[in-house]
Amino acid sequence: MKHEGVMSPAVQRQFFFRRRMVTRRLAGIFQPRRAYLALLMGLTILCTAQIPAWSAGVTDIIWLESNSTAGNSILAFRNDGSGTPTFLGSTPAGGTGVFDKTFALGPFDSDQNLIVNDDGTLLFAVNSGSNSIAVFRITPKGLVAIEGSPFASGGSDPVSVGLKGDILAVVNKDQDPAQNANLVLPNYTTFRVWPNGQLTAVENSTVSVAYNSSPSQALTAFEGPFLFGADFFGGLLQSFRIDEDGRLRQNPPQALPNSVFANLTGGHQPLGMRTHPNLPILYVDITPISEVAVYRYDERGVLSFVRTVSDSGAAPCWAIVNHTGTRLYATNTGDNSIAVYDLTDPLDPVEIQHYVMDATTGAVFSTVIDQSDEFIYVSSELSSASGTPAANAFHTLKVAPDGTLTEPFSPSVLPIGGTVPVRAQGISVFGTR
Repeated sequence: MKHEGVMSPAVQRQFFFRRRMVTRRLAGIFQPRRAYLALLMGLTILCTAQIPAWSAGVTDIIWLESNSTAGNSILAFRNDGSGTPTFLGSTPAGGTGVFDKTFALGPFDSDQNLIVNDDGTLLFAVNSGSNSIAVFRITPKGLVAIEGSPFASGGSDPVSVGLKGDILAVVNKDQDPAQNANLVLPNYTTFRVWPNGQLTAVENSTVSVAYNSSPSQALTAFEGPFLFGADFFGGLLQSFRIDEDGRLRQNPPQALPNSVFANLTGGHQPLGMRTHPNLPILYVDITPISEVAVYRYDERGVLSFVRTVSDSGAAPCWAIVNHTGTRLYATNTGDNSIAVYDLTDPLDPVEIQHYVMDATTGAVFSTVIDQSDEFIYVSSELSSASGTPAANAFHTLKVAPDGTLTEPFSPSVLPIGGTVPVRAQGISVFGTR
């Protein structure tokens, strides 16, 4: 089922002309960084095992959060393509995570819990239970905390971070069950990232949203100085322009079009989002009805609805687009799968694969793709009281030349340990051919 907006012929010509020009301008942008080469020299262990031809030269470092209420930590793995990723070690994040024994919708629904900057030199991670952002320098010997880290998040229950230049955007969700006695309004806010990695709050930048609206993602656009957010329970899409001084200029929030829900049963609840790498297009998962919405955005970041396309999986929650802008991947928490879409027409994605991953007893959540577009990594999180320790894990998926997926290795179980129940969250990657 598709629900379409209107685009005039003149706008179409302008849109596709811009697409060609931007694509040419951005060719070759994803080049190896000198700092990351130093990291690989320090972390890569010489291996005599034969490496499959399709993964020769691929080395990715993958990071996840334990999200433990007894002490949050960052777990690092290395994938050289020769087998199941190797665990490298764990680094304390200087704060605590969150846990909700009811596993209700809301508290755990978030993306970009940790991210790496474009140079592969800094890692940012949320401490949701202690309302702070941890910042680390990535070195050949691993993660080293920046002086002063962790930094106050500017609200309660930070769940997502996004980076645009030297401005870090943060979503404070305000749904940590352990902080219910101190509820405040959820918000979007920004920080300046200084060359030494330290954070300072940008004055007059915090934008509060409705209580219990459950904002879930701080998505910075590839094209333009914009921040997008999805208020999961509020049923709204947020868009902001990021000024040169780092302040957020909020555009009017938008509800999902009622026409999308005609003859369908499900709440108006947007969740995972991703922008096209070189076009002003935003893709939004509509979880309850298993559809993906397509939006354009203008020079102010204002969104305009184009259409929705169906997802043959169940409950799409998160989304990624490859670096060339030819494939969209929607991660379906409801059936442990990924829907793969062809973006030959980026305004009209066409599903070409529904891939079900190996079972872990957990639910799939955050998803990232490496710089080579050869591997996709998907976090698995404990999602019920009946889950086993294997529920906290991540999947390593191989991307074929046509963009379709296979899972050549077993899921990697996170060595979290401890005596308190834990639901891991977030995943990030930096790598090169």
